[in-house]
Amino acid sequence: MMKSSKNIKVSELDSVTIRFAGDSGDGIQLVGSQFANATAISGNDLSTLPDYPAEIRAPAGSLGGVSGFQISFGDESVLTPGNKPNVLIVMNPAALAVNIRNIDKGSVIITNSDAFTPAALEKAGYAANPLEDDTLSNYRVIAIPVTALTESALKDSKLAKSQIAKCKNFYMLGIMYWMYGLPLAPTVNWIKTKFKKTPELAEANINVLTAGRNYADATEIFDARFQIKKSPVTPGKYRNLTGNEAAAYALITAAKLLKRKLFYGSYPITPASEILHTLAKHKANDVVVYQAEDEIAAACASIGASFAGCMAATGTSGPGLSLKIEALGLAVIAELPLVVVNVQRGGPSTGLPTKTEQSDLLQAVYGRHGESPLVVMAASSPADCFTTTLEAARIAVKYMTPVIVLSNSYLSNGSEPFRIPKLGDLPKFELPPMPRPEDFKPYMRDSDTLGRPWASPGMKGYEHRTGGLEKAENSGAISYDAENHERMTKIRDEKVARVVREIPPTKIYGAAEGELLVVGWGSTFGAITQAVSEARKTGLNVSAIHIKFVNPLPADLGTIMRRFRKVLVPEENTGQFRMMLRSAYALEPIGLNKVQGQPLNAEEVLGKIKEILRGN
Repeated sequence: MMKSSKNIKVSELDSVTIRFAGDSGDGIQLVGSQFANATAISGNDLSTLPDYPAEIRAPAGSLGGVSGFQISFGDESVLTPGNKPNVLIVMNPAALAVNIRNIDKGSVIITNSDAFTPAALEKAGYAANPLEDDTLSNYRVIAIPVTALTESALKDSKLAKSQIAKCKNFYMLGIMYWMYGLPLAPTVNWIKTKFKKTPELAEANINVLTAGRNYADATEIFDARFQIKKSPVTPGKYRNLTGNEAAAYALITAAKLLKRKLFYGSYPITPASEILHTLAKHKANDVVVYQAEDEIAAACASIGASFAGCMAATGTSGPGLSLKIEALGLAVIAELPLVVVNVQRGGPSTGLPTKTEQSDLLQAVYGRHGESPLVVMAASSPADCFTTTLEAARIAVKYMTPVIVLSNSYLSNGSEPFRIPKLGDLPKFELPPMPRPEDFKPYMRDSDTLGRPWASPGMKGYEHRTGGLEKAENSGAISYDAENHERMTKIRDEKVARVVREIPPTKIYGAAEGELLVVGWGSTFGAITQAVSEARKTGLNVSAIHIKFVNPLPADLGTIMRRFRKVLVPEENTGQFRMMLRSAYALEPIGLNKVQGQPLNAEEVLGKIKEILRGN
C-alpha cells in the first residue's frame, strides 16, 4: 500500500545544504543550476559552489572525473555554499568515494543504485558494494534504481537508449524538487526553450522530471519533506546571477552610463570565459567583443580601444594575467582607463584550472616591471562582482588608470540572487575635464585626481600621440630626461594613492575594539561573516572587517587593526594579504591559509577563532 504524501511529516528548516555529484556526463552542473534557479524563484536566499574536473570529458566512473554542485539555500543566514552537505546525491560509486569524507555521520545519501555495478565499484576503489555492506551504516541511505526508472518512464519514446540514459539526471532532480517543495515550472520552461528544435528531447526530459517527482510522492521510500524558510528580501526585481555574468553586466552598465561603446578583448580561458560568452550575446547593445589570438593581443587591443574612447576591458585568469603584464605597463604609462577582470584559479602554471584560489594578489599589486602602480579591487560574492566591477570602471575613467578586479573560480561560477538596481541607484561617472583646444596638453592634470584628459582620435584640436616611452610632463613628448622621469613616476604613484579618497569608512562587524579582529578580502567574506556571527553568539570577543580595495588600502585600516590584541587573516593562499599588512603596518597578523582548490568555509574559520581566543 502506498503512503499518501498528505501523511508525510513536513519539517521547517532555516537552511539546508545539498550536493549533487556524478560523472561530468551526468549533467551535474545542469541540474545544480536548475535547482538553484528553482530555489531562487521560491524566495530563498542561496549560495552555490560548482566543482568540476579540468578535463573536458574525464574517464567515465573515475575518481578524477567526478563533478559536483553544492548549494546552500534558505533564509537570510545563507552566506556560503555550506560547510558539509546535509544531503548528498550521488549518481555513481566514484561520486560517493570522493564525497563521503566531506559529510557528517547521520547525513542523507541518495544514490542511483543501478550505477553500482561490479565494474564501476572496482574503478572507484571499492572491494564490495557499500550499499550492501556496513560501510554506510552511519548514514541515512536511500537507494533508488534511477536508470531503470528513467527507462521505464520513457519506454514509449522513440529515443535511443543512449539518449534515454542522459535523462536520468532530471529524474533525480524531480525527486529533490518533491523533497523540498520546489516548483517544476521554471525547469519545464527552461527545457522547452533549451530543446525547442528537438521537441522529442524536450518532452522526454519533462516526462522524466515529472516522473521523478511523482515517484517520490507515491512511494514510502521517503518519510519526510522539508519546508525551507523564505528569505526576507528588499522589494525589487531579482535574478540569479553567477559572478562572471555579474561582471559582464557591470561592464555593459558602465558603458551605458558613460554613453560610450564597450570594448571587451579576451582570449578564452577557464574560468573567465563566461564573461566573454555573456558579452557576446549583447553585441546589439553597443558592445564590441574581440576574441583575440592570445592574451597579449587581447590586452593590447583593449588598450587601443581605450585610446579610441571606448569603455575598454579585458578578462582572464591566472596564467593569462601573467601574459598581460607587459601590456598593463603600457596602460599605466599611457595613462588610459582599462578594467582587467582576473578570475583567479589554482596555480602555478596550468595548475588547477577549474579550482579556486586567491593566489594572484601579489601579482596584481606588484607584478609589473618598473614603478607601475595601478588600482586593485576584490569582489566578495557573486552579486558583488557587479558592484565591484562597476566601481572599478568608474575609478578607471575618473583617474585615467588601469584597475584590476580580482574574482576567483568560486565567485565566478557560483551564483546568488541579485537585485537589479534602479538607474538612480547607480554611481555617477566623472571624467577629467577637457580644456579648450588651444589650452590642451595631453598630459596636463586635473588638480584633484591627477587624471589627464581623455582625448580620442578624431577630436579636432586634441591630436596627440601616446606609447610606451616615457612622456614629458604636460606635453607628452618622448622624454629621456632624468628629473622628468622621476616627476612622472611620482605623479603616477600619487594618482593611484589619491584613489583612497573613494574608499568609504571601513565597516566593523562587532565591537570597535577587543581581543580579535578577523580581516578578510575577496571571496572569504561569507565564511568569515558566518563564523564571526556564530562565535559572537557564544560570547567570544571577536569582530570582523572585509577589504574591497587592496591597492590602495583603506585610510583607516591601520587604526582599526591596532585596536585589537590579535588580528587573524584567513585567505586561500599561503599568506599574501597577511604579508602586505605586515609590510604596511608593522603588525604580525595570524594566518589561516588554505590552498586546496576549495574555498575556506565557516567551520574552518570558526575553529581558528576558538583556537586563538581559548588558547588551545
